[in-house]
Amino acid sequence: MKSALKYLLILFAFISSFFAQNSGEVMYKFRSNGIEMTDRPALVLTFSENIARLNSQTNLNPNSEEIQYIDYDGEKTYQCALLKDGSRITTVESFTNYNVPVLTDDYETILGYKCRKATTVIRSNKIEIWFTNETGLKGTPQINIGPALGLVLKIVRNGNFEIYADSVILQTEDRGFYLTSPLCGEIVDLPTYRQKITEANYTTVRVFNNEIINFGDTITNPPDDLENVTYRYSKGTVILKKVRLPENMSAHMVFAELTERSNGDAYDRTGSCFIIPESKRVSFLDALRKDIYVLPKYTGKNEKIYQGVTTGKDYDVPIELLRFITPFGIGSYNSQVTVRGLNWEDSVTYKQDITDLLGTLEGEVWIGVFIGCYDRGGHKVSLSLKYHPDEIDQQNVPQKKFWVQPLVNTLNLMEASGQEYGTLFEKDTLSVTVNIPAGITNLKLRYISTGHGGWGGGDEFNKKMNEIFADNKLIYKFIPWRDDCGMYREYNPASGNFPNGISSSDYSRSGWCPGSTAIPVDIPLYNLGAGEHTFRIHIPLGAPEGSSFSSWNVSAVLIGEITK
Repeated sequence: MKSALKYLLILFAFISSFFAQNSGEVMYKFRSNGIEMTDRPALVLTFSENIARLNSQTNLNPNSEEIQYIDYDGEKTYQCALLKDGSRITTVESFTNYNVPVLTDDYETILGYKCRKATTVIRSNKIEIWFTNETGLKGTPQINIGPALGLVLKIVRNGNFEIYADSVILQTEDRGFYLTSPLCGEIVDLPTYRQKITEANYTTVRVFNNEIINFGDTITNPPDDLENVTYRYSKGTVILKKVRLPENMSAHMVFAELTERSNGDAYDRTGSCFIIPESKRVSFLDALRKDIYVLPKYTGKNEKIYQGVTTGKDYDVPIELLRFITPFGIGSYNSQVTVRGLNWEDSVTYKQDITDLLGTLEGEVWIGVFIGCYDRGGHKVSLSLKYHPDEIDQQNVPQKKFWVQPLVNTLNLMEASGQEYGTLFEKDTLSVTVNIPAGITNLKLRYISTGHGGWGGGDEFNKKMNEIFADNKLIYKFIPWRDDCGMYREYNPASGNFPNGISSSDYSRSGWCPGSTAIPVDIPLYNLGAGEHTFRIHIPLGAPEGSSFSSWNVSAVLIGEITK
């Protein structure tokens, strides 16, 4: 690698020289299905001294962003980038690492130059390459496609996408023609280069890194309200952190990525990643710091008391970003259980699009993760939020504003502190009343539901209809069910195996599988206007058997776009 770095420094040492006939500039534009792609900036290829330089028309400064070079004497390509943190990286590839195109007997005149056609296939894409040797220039608008052919004036992919030369300017006067290069920085391999370039195009907020969630530890938290400090609550089953998230990100997609590995717990446990609203007098943060009894109470017809399960005048329930179910003992039990033909995964990463909740994912927020375990080893988790721009160039993208109102959350995040399970559906519907302000459009309900009760008659293994009402009108009903659980067998080393050849983790369940996320359901409410509305949720809860009982973890959030 040191020799490659030395060669690159020598290659880019010159700043200017005088040339004639064999120097020039080509501008490339784009077409899709015959239509000009005016939203994509043109590419500019500059050729001189047997070196081609390629960069975007909006990035003509050789000391910024990404520039590519083709060295025809050394038969190598160089991709050089300036990253957001100010560091520079370069990757070097030989011509021999690229597909060798097949020449054909087809010819076409482009911009007055006779071009020959060559073809190749890249990742199942059929590529047509039209190149000429009449200009004295060399180069290609894609350095991995035909760099050794001559001057490529058109590339057609699958017959419908074109990169074509819009102009060719030859330098015929004896005047300075400048080629400069950024400092090459660190030489990296191509996969590393691609990773770093891609990561530079989006924003990552790393919330938790390899944190332990377990049960029964002695917990000593730092003082309240510190930023970027992990707090542990409810006997270690909840971790929480105050973070500052990027703002004005409405033209982005947001993904939550949560990685989990068993640190001793062998069972499938309910997990939840959530945000705590703080705009009202009481918040779930108060319960974590003090006691669950500070939460408003919901009395069911079964005479049980449920703490903080519905939004009210003085309280908003936690907003669930991601619900997941841990697999049976992933990582910790891999070496203890061997099954011929199965290679256990070391950890599981749950990745989910949470763009709908963007209205809560800006500025200062409290983010937590809960896993309902009773094991001192517990689990290790990491969490990142990734903001991916809809367009790389965000300068002229209008910003939208979103309204997010949580309704219910029956998932007992403080289970270890005595918060009641979601058994209220036994004799009741769950009811909540909220006010929808004026100026809200594209209103919808984001609804997550999973059934629990792990025996033959429990709701975990029995299909149950979920019915949702708005102002006493049925707006949606469905049965949450997953019958693809067998796909996650490699994540479940500690799953029990039965004589019939089925593993416990393979069985279908009420809206979840061990090692997967629970998938939210979007329910459009476009006809629901401003004002006070009452929502009700009905689920026919199964009857208990002995000490076994069923419960339903339900969370619901209203989401709309603010137009006024």
